Amino acid sequence: MQPPLVYAISVSMSEYEAFLDEAANLLGPRGLTQDPDLLEPWLTDWRGRFTGRTCAMASPASTEEVAAVVRLCARYKVPVVPQGGNSGMAGGATPDTSGHELLLSLRRMNAIREIDREGRKVICEAGVVLHDLHEAVAEAGLRFPLTLGGKGSATVGGLISTNAGGSQVLRHGSMRAQVLGLDAVLADGSVFSALTPLKKDNRGFDLKQLLIGSEGTLGIVTATTLRLLPAVADRVVIWAGVPSLKAARSLLLHCEDCAGEALEGFEVMPADCLAAVLKHLPNARSPLAGDHAWHVLIEAVADSAHADGLHETCETMLAGAFERGLLEDGTIAANETQAEAFWLLRESIAPAERARGPAVQHDISVPVERMPEFVEAVVPKIEAAWPGTRAVAFGHLGDGNVHFHVIAPPGKAAISWEQDEGKLISRQVHDLVTEWGGSISAEHGIGQLKREELARLGDPVSLAMMRQVKQALDPAGLLNPGKLL
Repeated sequence: MQPPLVYAISVSMSEYEAFLDEAANLLGPRGLTQDPDLLEPWLTDWRGRFTGRTCAMASPASTEEVAAVVRLCARYKVPVVPQGGNSGMAGGATPDTSGHELLLSLRRMNAIREIDREGRKVICEAGVVLHDLHEAVAEAGLRFPLTLGGKGSATVGGLISTNAGGSQVLRHGSMRAQVLGLDAVLADGSVFSALTPLKKDNRGFDLKQLLIGSEGTLGIVTATTLRLLPAVADRVVIWAGVPSLKAARSLLLHCEDCAGEALEGFEVMPADCLAAVLKHLPNARSPLAGDHAWHVLIEAVADSAHADGLHETCETMLAGAFERGLLEDGTIAANETQAEAFWLLRESIAPAERARGPAVQHDISVPVERMPEFVEAVVPKIEAAWPGTRAVAFGHLGDGNVHFHVIAPPGKAAISWEQDEGKLISRQVHDLVTEWGGSISAEHGIGQLKREELARLGDPVSLAMMRQVKQALDPAGLLNPGKLL
């Protein structure tokens, strides 16, 4: 196992004072704060697993100010932790406990600079919140084809840095597929500027792709050009009950054959998850009568050019699934209100689970065609190894990514169980995922949560290449230290 990268960074108190004085002069009162009350909300990650300290929080208002701050940090050897909406799932935007790192917030950089209707692209800054982006492009008759549960706080820069996924990856791909260009500040304060997209450009490495998913360890994304699609003119949402995950996989293939590119979402959840949601949500009802081992949420969409035949296509698709015995029951949402109610059941799995008690969550993927077999094999193995636990898998079956959660036995204290048995359970889950040729992080990133596991289980050649890139671009290790590598 390769140990995580460790850099020896030592800055004296007098140097910190000089650094903070220069930073204050550079950014002004809105751009730098040491007020504990203002800092406190940003020092703990969204899940509450990591809490750090910081010497100050910088809030630059432009790429030029970010570059100036990073140059200052490079001169004084002060580490920098970039942060967007602080909604990450792996602690990748939380400083360490030393108090020596500068927290660099991109939230002031929230301008949507240009929406190009003809070119179907938008240029925006890193601090733009995903929900706000959706609203802005919708007013122009377009849409940005990536969404997730945290859209009300997640920022574009954070989504790029973690290569975020979501429920539409099946059709449109992860964040990496949406980025046409970007600006980023490198460790020495220089600016990599590649906002202008070209359909064809063969001048060597596609360097923007190197920065996407690097979690702020190679550069700080400050602006981006994103692709847009025509607005959705109609959608069909279906809820189906199936006897097994293998049957759900067969249903997915059938839907892909029938609906083609109209198929945008295919989410699965076991009966146990649905039961927890129905208990958690006031007045919630199951969309289907009877009991089903697995439930499937299917969404197909069409723009104005293809909307006329969407409902007929989906009705034919559902009828064909019944004829082939691919599902036990199914229903099409009668209207938008019911469609949203179906999606609310899916999106409430996580809060319903938290209400049940402590759990360890795993954001994993295996080859798409092997996911049913993986879940059927691993769930009983984990539950047998850890008596009293309950293992559940749910999520994006179409792209081979499920959230594999192991719920603690009743009565267990959250912190002690997660730190003791929970860590051992996660280690076993990650071992099994690796044996099946999968990934221990499908869409949430590595951060500090999975850094040691990546070092333990990652391919040595891949890890060595990533370390060499990190060393070349950030030799002093000042960008988001302690994350990813």
